[in-house]
Amino acid sequence: MTTTPPTPQTDGYRLLVFDWDGTLMDSIGTIVACMDATVAELGLPPLPEGAIRATIGLGLRETMDELYPDGGDELFRRVVDAYRRRWLGGFADGQGLFPGARETLERLVDEGYWLAVATGKGRAGLDYDFERTGVAGLFLATRTVSESPAKPSPAMVHEILEELGVRADEALVIGDTTHDLDMAAAAGTPAVGVTSGSSTGEQLATRKPLAILPGVSALPGWLEPLT
Repeated sequence: MTTTPPTPQTDGYRLLVFDWDGTLMDSIGTIVACMDATVAELGLPPLPEGAIRATIGLGLRETMDELYPDGGDELFRRVVDAYRRRWLGGFADGQGLFPGARETLERLVDEGYWLAVATGKGRAGLDYDFERTGVAGLFLATRTVSESPAKPSPAMVHEILEELGVRADEALVIGDTTHDLDMAAAAGTPAVGVTSGSSTGEQLATRKPLAILPGVSALPGWLEPLT
């Protein structure tokens, strides 16, 4: 059942669509460590950290296609099974929201913005993070790769816009990877990059976002002149 959102109180963007890992959740190092442990468990050659970081934000299938393009379905199943087991077996508990992220989200809600999440995580992983962090109630809509095509497909954004009745130009995507910015561009939605996660400022700049911020805590100050 879709929750009826409150009437927006802002004169600028109505909806802020956040990526999760590397944008709100300080999890990039943990994801890399979990993948390293998975690769070691399966006896596969070690992967460069940069290669793993470049795939963060994609779905697991797309990640495997990038890291092991000739791996096939059997290797995909083995890696996914081992990764999920290790992630839920302890790695997921070694991460948390970025400092100030919760307060930033609460401030944005108080200022009248609608919030949503579009993530390359699966539904079980996002729900687990929501349970641990207690921020689920701040978001009016969420999409994961469990129910939507992976980034850079615009499907997650399109589905959120349709669910909430918001036009593309009334929404702003906030993400830490070029995959997030490519998704926003494909959806016709403005975007802001943050350098708190996988992609560098130089990499984000190639997608020409409206701004590149050090993290989500800087977002309210950037939005303030627009309201």
